[in-house]
Amino acid sequence: MTPKFLADGMLGRLSKWLVLLGFDCRCVGWKGEADAALLEIAQNEGRIFLTRDANIPEVKGLRKIVLPMQALEDQIRFVLRNAGVKARREKLFSRCTACNVELDQVAKEEAAPLAPPLVREAQTVFFRCPACKKLYWNGTHTANTAAKFEKMGVFG
Repeated sequence: MTPKFLADGMLGRLSKWLVLLGFDCRCVGWKGEADAALLEIAQNEGRIFLTRDANIPEVKGLRKIVLPMQALEDQIRFVLRNAGVKARREKLFSRCTACNVELDQVAKEEAAPLAPPLVREAQTVFFRCPACKKLYWNGTHTANTAAKFEKMGVFG
């Protein structure tokens, strides 16, 4: 079973990159919520809690990963290793970076009027978030990001 993650507010960038890898990862706690509330959310939702705060207390039945490093690439590798998972290429860019929901593929005819002019002309596949309706497509940014993940060695 693929793990789900809950990152505290200090790991927002990591959270976004885990979502890009196709993992269900929510980021909470930037609004000043108490640690106990974050731990309760993680436990209620069956998520692994990610934090840099070594003083967060242990909670029975809750898995917690404390990240001692600051570099994003090291954090990604550390989380995947400690969660016992490898990223899968086919899951890349499968979730909305705004709301973490799995994306739906949409027909070019439906998506083209919503895309920028140059993107409309491209031979690309379009995806849309069913929750927030944000539109996504493959471009140089996806190839560059995939190459970064390849270089990190995160794929199984």
